[in-house]
Amino acid sequence: MARLAAVTGATGFLGRYIVTALARRGWQVRILARQYPVYPQFADLNLEVVPGDLSDKGALRELVRGAGTVVHAAGLIKAPNTAAFRVANVDGTANLMNVLNECEPEARKLLLVSSMAAREPGLSAYAATKREAEEVAARAAGSLRDWGIVRPCAIYGPWDRETLAIFQAASRRIFPVPRAPDARVALIHAADAAAAIASLCDHDCSGGTFELTDERAGGYSWDEIAVAAGEALGVEPLRVPVPGLALRMAGVAGAAAARITGRIPMLTPGKAREILHSDWGSHAGRQPPQNIWRPEIGVARGFKETVAWYRGQQWLAS
Repeated sequence: MARLAAVTGATGFLGRYIVTALARRGWQVRILARQYPVYPQFADLNLEVVPGDLSDKGALRELVRGAGTVVHAAGLIKAPNTAAFRVANVDGTANLMNVLNECEPEARKLLLVSSMAAREPGLSAYAATKREAEEVAARAAGSLRDWGIVRPCAIYGPWDRETLAIFQAASRRIFPVPRAPDARVALIHAADAAAAIASLCDHDCSGGTFELTDERAGGYSWDEIAVAAGEALGVEPLRVPVPGLALRMAGVAGAAAARITGRIPMLTPGKAREILHSDWGSHAGRQPPQNIWRPEIGVARGFKETVAWYRGQQWLAS
């Protein structure tokens, strides 16, 4: 009988990669979803689907029933306000942990998918609620058989609409670069991040926190990211330095516009502070052990494959 993994956030960008990676490693996968998911990535998978969300205790009980491993990947990366971030990222995690502790906790393993942003909770509501979700999970995880936390860095790859804007800017031969020459930004392809998570499901985590990056754990400068995007597109974009003050003002303007339009902005004051933070790099001591997982996709290959996919889907002009 196949091992059963229960996954929250399975219909999100990274979540779909996680589900696929688990299935490839021989797991039977059960997911929580508001409606039956129809995605090309799931076309050949035999998924169990539990209707519901993180506020539905009955659905959560059904989700974890008989599952030896639970991957909690649900959460918001954009929200209209702090309260909305808290409901999804903190309250949702608390609800899941309560259910796990009700249902034979000693037989279960939990892997919480957090974010490297949780290292700096003072930067934004997103970072603060991801950190608080980690703390909620850690406090409640003592009765579980095993548990761990993963903190992916900036994730990109096919199907991602968040980093599409980077390639769209580079394709117009203009690439805004934050004026932070010493800043380092770690990157990881979604397939690599999902492979790490699936591999950790097969190994003891012992309450550890693991950061996930590509082979350049120390990260890239903004100039290097601009050059790599241009090479993937076959263009040489003009790198336009953006002063920190200008980026912060754009974040304030984005938040103000959101209050008027009701739309969730791409750039907020918190997001501007995240972008301007100087150290989003990692190092070997924070990564999963190499006998468990190693990244396979560097930025040159990853950007090239992502651009090809965007163009194939007509998300990006040829």
